[in-house]
Amino acid sequence: MDEQLIVELVRMERRIQPRLGGRKLYGMLKRELEEAGVKVGRDRFFEVLRAQGLLVEPLPRSPRTTYSRHSLPVFRNRLKERVVRGPNEAWVADLTYVRTEEGYLYLSVIMDAWSRKIVGRSVADTLEAEGALEALEQALGQLPREMRPLHHSDRGCQYCSHAYVERLERAGLEISMTERWHCYENAQAERVIGILKQEYYLGGTFRTKSQARRAIEEAIELYNRRRPHGALNNQTPEQVHEMGKEKLFCPPSGGQNPSKGRERTIREVTKKLTTGNQDVTPLINLQSTNHKSAFPGTQFQVSSFKFPLSHHSVIPTPGFPNATHRA
Repeated sequence: MDEQLIVELVRMERRIQPRLGGRKLYGMLKRELEEAGVKVGRDRFFEVLRAQGLLVEPLPRSPRTTYSRHSLPVFRNRLKERVVRGPNEAWVADLTYVRTEEGYLYLSVIMDAWSRKIVGRSVADTLEAEGALEALEQALGQLPREMRPLHHSDRGCQYCSHAYVERLERAGLEISMTERWHCYENAQAERVIGILKQEYYLGGTFRTKSQARRAIEEAIELYNRRRPHGALNNQTPEQVHEMGKEKLFCPPSGGQNPSKGRERTIREVTKKLTTGNQDVTPLINLQSTNHKSAFPGTQFQVSSFKFPLSHHSVIPTPGFPNATHRA
């Protein structure tokens, strides 16, 4: 009976997030299982998943889309020197391709380095800079008036283009780029792309571009508002981002190890979410609707998302000194 309940709960969540891993499922379902009188450890939980064929198989790696051998402006890596203590202090950006039978689409994302929330995204038909610029404009549109995050990316030609650099400088954002080990120096952005492709099937081939665009929107909303994140004490990026903006965390004191300081602020935020000290309104309506999922090979229905969005204008400020140029 206990095993049957575990399987039913896992399958119910997998209808919404079919590639959500075992550790996150365990964290999400543990309280519900305890309320039903079922006490199960993580190892036993994994044994049940393995016996029922519910473990997620890894997907093969995808080819890269970064072209960094160009003569456009480049900047040094400032992110590695930065201690990020809250949302909108640093953003990381990357792009990837999505296959369809009608041709490729190119997804550009900008993620908050502290909360892991995707704050800007765009889907384009080409690898030109316009797609990355559209994602940037979306991110700037939700940026609080007083914030100026560091913008970090690889040295792809989209991010080094004159139009993109000028827009960053016009908005008053400091620019940071990878220097040598591009994937490793932009690991956070690479990771979120991997999650979208592996857990939400964006690494597959869609029948049409329209289907792919719908799947991308669904995947990002699920990632932001439904998927628990291990680095966020198993809270969602949206929850932590909003709590952080309200200053419901305690910044680390001087002299602390930066990584320990960041863990402390995350704990302060997520503690208020889990202990009931803060009234957290649900950010997602999970009532099933007749919204057909865009994910290929699945029959489940994805819920509709109902949430308020607030947009803030950005006041342009003087740009930063000119970047260096590659010889």
